[in-house]
Amino acid sequence: MAVEPAPSPSFPVPADQLTNITTEACNTALKDVTKYDHSQVASWNSQIINSVLKALIAATTPEDKPGSSPPYRFTVNSTIVQQGFVDKDSSSGDIGRRGLHSAAGAYWDVNRDGMWTFKYPGGEERGLDVVVTVTWFAVN
Repeated sequence: MAVEPAPSPSFPVPADQLTNITTEACNTALKDVTKYDHSQVASWNSQIINSVLKALIAATTPEDKPGSSPPYRFTVNSTIVQQGFVDKDSSSGDIGRRGLHSAAGAYWDVNRDGMWTFKYPGGEERGLDVVVTVTWFAVN
């Protein structure tokens, strides 16, 4: 589920395209994953981040100016958490789930810069929670 950023008239690409880019990156990196494997998490995160960055750079580089840079700078953060088990006799309803909260803030031009967070819906079937955050900064 994507969370829209605070009001900002300037997404680097439309929000639905950003969702597609991020979903595809997660699908590709996790295509053969059936469960959490600590020895592989760094690789999965790197694949997701690099794929999102490459797609954003390609999508925002002006076609009419070969060799030019995109009008934004990007940061991408990927967090993968193993879903864990709590007390199986718990009456709280939290059986089989682990909590996760992530937040970020920035000081920027609210008319040109922004942040977008995405929770990959395909992670749960693999015993994972995957959260990807994309931040962009307009270049003058």
